[in-house]
Amino acid sequence: MASPAVLVSSPVPEPLVPAPLQELCEISLDKISVTALASVENHQAETPGKTKNSGPEMFRSRGRTRLAVAAPSSGLWTTKRDGEVKLRLDQSGVGCEPPITVHELFLKAVEQYGDYSALASKKRGRWTRLTFKQYYEECRVAAKSFLKLGLERFHGVCILGFNSAEWFISDIGAILAGGFAVGIYTTNSPEACQYVAENCSANVIVVENDKQLQKILEIESKLPLLKAIILYGEEVKEKRPKLYSWNEFMALGSQVPDDHLDQIIQSQKPNQCCTLIYTSGTTGKPKGVMLSHDNITWTARAGGEFVGLSKATERQEVVVSYLPLSHVAAQMIDIWLPITFGVQTCFAQPDALKGSLVETMREVRPTAFMGVPRVWEKMQERMKAVGAKSSALKRRIGTWAKVVGLETNMKRLKGSTDLPFNYRLARSLVYKKVQKALGLDRCSKCYTGAAPITRDTLEYFLSLDIPIYELYGMSESSGPHTVSHPKAHRLTSCGKEITGCKTMLYRPDPDGVGEVCFFGRHVFMGYLNMEDKTKEAIDDEGWLHSGDLGKHDADGFLYITGRIKELIITAGGENIPPVPIEDAVKEVVPILSNVMLVGDRAKFLSMLMTLKCKVNPDSGEPEDDLAPDVIEFCRKVGSQANKVSDIIRTRDTAVYAAIQKGINAVNERATSNAQKIQKWVLLDKDFSITSGELGPTMKLKRPVVLEMYQHQIAQMYSET
Repeated sequence: MASPAVLVSSPVPEPLVPAPLQELCEISLDKISVTALASVENHQAETPGKTKNSGPEMFRSRGRTRLAVAAPSSGLWTTKRDGEVKLRLDQSGVGCEPPITVHELFLKAVEQYGDYSALASKKRGRWTRLTFKQYYEECRVAAKSFLKLGLERFHGVCILGFNSAEWFISDIGAILAGGFAVGIYTTNSPEACQYVAENCSANVIVVENDKQLQKILEIESKLPLLKAIILYGEEVKEKRPKLYSWNEFMALGSQVPDDHLDQIIQSQKPNQCCTLIYTSGTTGKPKGVMLSHDNITWTARAGGEFVGLSKATERQEVVVSYLPLSHVAAQMIDIWLPITFGVQTCFAQPDALKGSLVETMREVRPTAFMGVPRVWEKMQERMKAVGAKSSALKRRIGTWAKVVGLETNMKRLKGSTDLPFNYRLARSLVYKKVQKALGLDRCSKCYTGAAPITRDTLEYFLSLDIPIYELYGMSESSGPHTVSHPKAHRLTSCGKEITGCKTMLYRPDPDGVGEVCFFGRHVFMGYLNMEDKTKEAIDDEGWLHSGDLGKHDADGFLYITGRIKELIITAGGENIPPVPIEDAVKEVVPILSNVMLVGDRAKFLSMLMTLKCKVNPDSGEPEDDLAPDVIEFCRKVGSQANKVSDIIRTRDTAVYAAIQKGINAVNERATSNAQKIQKWVLLDKDFSITSGELGPTMKLKRPVVLEMYQHQIAQMYSET
């Protein structure tokens, strides 16, 4: 690089493959046979677990493709749907592992974990399961059905709905058939769905229910390439041309010979695109992130090994699928890591985020769990509300246990192995009961990512002996880039690079803060049909520029401090990252739900704030009633408010004074006057996905907020 940079690489272990296999251009693998089941009629309705060996088995040869490495002339990126890229192979270690396709990955899973439960769904009160063999066969049937419908090579299959076995089968079936798997956010408008379908040249769209179907029917006439719509979550209410129920769709596969599908599978290469992840479009039109077979298969293996996932043959891991599958994190955690390690994926109910998630978790008892910050915050709020209603004795015991838990675990983060008696007592009296109530009593891997999480939330769960490990990455890095885990954990840090990945801090300032850049086999192929945007993201040396600002500590842990595009540049020319200030405010004023710092090109900083409130369980819309912990806070400071409108309408003296006290505390720690918050305003409604201020992963849409609340912002700056 022409500009100064700081480079940190993860340590490279001894090669994990025999030396002859390191000559990658000469690799070939023999054809193999795998056991397969012809149908899934005998799904067993029992609690999740390892299935018994099935009776007589059918054997069918599945041709495994030779490893088709990109031609030497291929570049590190492409924007063409049928393009190929040069794989970023290392000379040794996990980065030199032979590249494989999604199909080859799945074949390995069938070989190793064939009779283990892969997918578990609860319908009408009963759990039904698919083994890895059955799962694979269902994906093949779906692939043949897509071919029958006319799916063309490198064209999209869009999937619009809540997590389910049908979602997974459609996704992988599309890939096996030579198309692109393309998730669409369920909150997308018809126009946003149209944009994605047009951009990926969708031939087929799979929808969950009539609500999502109506969106597609509204835009169907504007999609000339669309050949079929498939409804999987309910029966078709009205017959229409090109509309199929799930059963009708799957029946089409019997008309396509296996040989035809196998030929398409064998033509696929690890360095070709198989999945498109569309960005949420917070700063412009959504971009189609092209992920190759190797992006997915390598990242799943390297990431899973880095965090110590167990293979099913040793101890089967269990995860709950509930986060939007149109997001790369959910796909990696729910689909690709499970196939790689034989993890069982259990589907939550569609109303998971409206309250049923904990019930599913208590039943499933996952061994690994991923929650975006808002999920953890909601758990924290609910637990505090329950605690507030407990007897005085239970509250005292709880407070004592949390003090002991935080103190002990903070020492453990620094390397201490001492487990004092009071900690062991608290674990027996409190921690185990809390973990069981949350369904986390078997969970040794609790993660968070996709947006910043406050130190307060991290410390709260740590005080209950539930360490939450942050991970960091992006769609363009196939998901994870750095991860914390039990042996490498620092509070508020997102960990260290996955083995085989590299980090560069581009143009670091005197404090060591620079743009975080990635290099490795997890770096995406490019943005579909967007050459200019791709060139902005991937530089001439192949580094992916994240747009995030970060720094390393002395031990190599990465801390994200903000985004370049989020930087507020004051009228005085000072660059101010808003996230640390916003986090500090939320920490000292716990009744605030969302805050956003403003002041770009202004003489001083101001802040928009919302109060924590109850949320409508059906619509997800914030309501006027204050959250229980906010009401408790109000009583402590002398306010009798029960609603957001009570506080806003009367400019409640006690609440406003408490907020200002918190602002003053944050300002006292500011490094300069330019970083002090001079004015703030409480908004009359919390931010939400439905109203547009938050993205699908609860990430703040700053440009949208600036536009929506321009009147309130202008008012703060006019009153000077």
